[in-house]
Amino acid sequence: MVTMTTDAERASAVAFARQNCALENMTPSDEALSLARRHMDGEISAQDLSVSIPHPGVADAVFLNTIVLGEQGWNPTGDLDELKTIHRRVFDGVFDDAGTVRTSNTRGKVGRAANPEAFFPVSLIETGAVNIATELSDKQNLRSLDRDVFIAQLAHIYDELGYLHPFIGGNAMTLRMFASRLSHDAGWDLDWGKVDAATYKAAKQGAYDGSTAGLESMFRMLVRPANLSRTFLIAGWEQGPAH
Repeated sequence: MVTMTTDAERASAVAFARQNCALENMTPSDEALSLARRHMDGEISAQDLSVSIPHPGVADAVFLNTIVLGEQGWNPTGDLDELKTIHRRVFDGVFDDAGTVRTSNTRGKVGRAANPEAFFPVSLIETGAVNIATELSDKQNLRSLDRDVFIAQLAHIYDELGYLHPFIGGNAMTLRMFASRLSHDAGWDLDWGKVDAATYKAAKQGAYDGSTAGLESMFRMLVRPANLSRTFLIAGWEQGPAH
């Protein structure tokens, strides 16, 4: 994973963190945003962000943790361990069980089509995660695919991981970071700045109802050729094509 040092890379990571919060209707405080601007200007390091506010609120903690994780990176194992790492780092200081797989069944506000459980049964999470990771590995982690094929496959995996729902909370924010990393390593970047909360929610609702068409439509707006020299955490920052 690339260590971010340039103004563009820092700005990209900050923009992603802010958009990842916005898609969950979370708004960082003016103090946190000011710190992020100072970080973009190179005045303070990413490591200093997480200790600059002694007792941050939930939105501030998640926002700043996301920036730090984006800069420091994580081990891209493509499995449940990767999801747990992202979740633990993003929600450190927010959830007591950050990075811990849920231990009870959970339902969304609406169930999936022909399935009374909105999300994967807790007793099968580990097995389901292994199956998804194996599927990804068999598909070479979605590498060397044409754009349309990649989008369809990404939507399928995204839906499966959404159904897996391994954590009590914070699944969507974790999944967006995972999908961004997966896409970048496959040669594509996801520009989350092109989607709003309503569009994202509608795409996820369609998946709950048994169709990934909404996810595919959303990813068509987001997917662009990866700039391999820069961070994959993108949200409205015009970095330009990789080639």
